[in-house]
This record gives sequence, C-alpha cells and structure tokens, in this order.
Amino acid sequence: MMLIALILGLTFEHVATQLLHLRELRWFDGYYDFFLDKAKRAGHWLGYMLIILMLLLLSIPVMYIAYRLQGTSIRWDLPYLVFAVFVIFLCLGPRDLGTEVDEYCAAMDAGDEQGAARVLVELTEAHQPWVRDIEVVEEAILVQAPQRLFGVVFWFIVLGPAGAWLFRITDLLRRRAAFESERDAALAENVLPAVERIYGVLAWMPVRLAALGYALSGSFDDALNGWRSYRRAEDVSFHHSNDQIVARVGKAAMTGFLDQPSNSSAAARNAMRLVTRTLFIWVTVIALMTIFGWTV
Repeated sequence: MMLIALILGLTFEHVATQLLHLRELRWFDGYYDFFLDKAKRAGHWLGYMLIILMLLLLSIPVMYIAYRLQGTSIRWDLPYLVFAVFVIFLCLGPRDLGTEVDEYCAAMDAGDEQGAARVLVELTEAHQPWVRDIEVVEEAILVQAPQRLFGVVFWFIVLGPAGAWLFRITDLLRRRAAFESERDAALAENVLPAVERIYGVLAWMPVRLAALGYALSGSFDDALNGWRSYRRAEDVSFHHSNDQIVARVGKAAMTGFLDQPSNSSAAARNAMRLVTRTLFIWVTVIALMTIFGWTV
C-alpha cells in the first residue's frame, strides 16, 4: 500500500503541473507569522515549545484522518490510498525540482541569464546567485533534492502521511522564518536558529540516506572519501552542516560520470541525473522492504 501510494504520488507530481501552486500552501503564512511573532517574544525554551506546538497542531488532523481511514472495511483500503496519494502530492516540492532544472538549462542554453537567475533564486534560496558557477548550480540541486523529495519520502515510509506532512510543514516554516528574518533582526536572532535546528533534526537521516544514494549512483569511492574527510566548522550550524554533507558527497559522486560538465547547464543536468538515479535506488529498496513486510 505504501509503495503504491508513493509511486502514484511521484507520478502525479510530474503530470499535474497545473496544480503545483497548491503545494506552496501559502494559506499557512498567516498562521506561521502569528506563532513566529509569539516565539520571538517568548524566552529561548518557550520559543522552542511554541514552534513544536504549532507543528503538532498542523499535524494532528492529518494523523487523525489517516488513522480513521485505515480502520475502514472498504476493499484495498481505497480511502486511505487516495488520502495518502493526495498528501504525498501536496508535500513534494513545493516546486518540482526536475521542472526547475529544465527551466534553468533552457534559459542558459538560450543565453537568458536573467531567466536562469530567477530559477536559481528558488534553487539556492539566495537573492543573487552566480548563474554560471558550476559548483553553485550543482550544490543547489543536490541540496534541494532532500528538502523537496527524499525527506518527504523517508518520513512517509516511517510515519505514513502524517510523517510526510510534518516534514513539509517544517520545511515551509523554515523558509517562511528565513524570509521574514531578512526584515526582522529579532526574529533572525531568536527564532530562526530554533526553527532551523528543529528542521535539521528531521532532515538528518534523509540527508545521509540521500548522500548514500548519491554515492551508490556515482563514484562510490570518491563520494565516500569526501564524506569521511568532512569536518563541520565551528561557525556552521547543525542545519547547514546537513546541506554541506549532501553537497560534498554528491559532487564527489559525480566525478564518476563520463561526460564532465563544461558549463553550468551541463552541470545541472548531471546533478539532476544523479538525483534521478538515487530516487530509483530508493524506490527499489522500498519495494524490497514492502515485499518483506518492513514498511508501516
């Protein structure tokens, strides 16, 4: 059941592009802003509790619906399957990574650096990315894959629809807090680190499994050596160390590709190819786990 829901959700992500705006879940912005403001005014530990409470309040309805649907006597658990597919579709993203990579490559190949920069802003979560920097483009795709894809898949397999939903709303909260922190110094100092740390805890395992997938999909020895040599600097936060690991391992794994990138669009295609190979490995492993009854 979990495997079928996952495959259907991944399929709908690519065919229902006209509905992708639904996955941005912008109607939560006011809810996020309310709790972020309360957390900013609270103390350190109370701020953490408010953030966790907010995420739980959003997760409980999904958890309850999934629990109730699993208890129905309808054949093939069809209501639960439909609900799980819908939740996966909402949680992947918020924008399709492959589509954005295609848009970036098309813009660069056409010489439209402004168009490429608009796409790269979403990929790098930065305002002025260097559109011709091969490493910047590679790292952006390799880092976004666990955030948009592998984290959702991992928590869906572990906790079902509620797990996928919890990961997505935490990631959206992180993005919202980062956006608001640019205009609010108190929020950047008191709340954003707490939000990023909570998100980093949820992303810790998916990031490392994604890095392992990168290694298996490319040059394993180079990727493993890059992973072993990584040392987190003292000024690097827990959340950003996750990004550094997956980017370092992924770039090392791509040294095994025969066609080395000569420009940023070729680098983007290579990085996306690595992500696609890793997703295929994940789905294969999940299928084997399903056969042996190791999934929830």
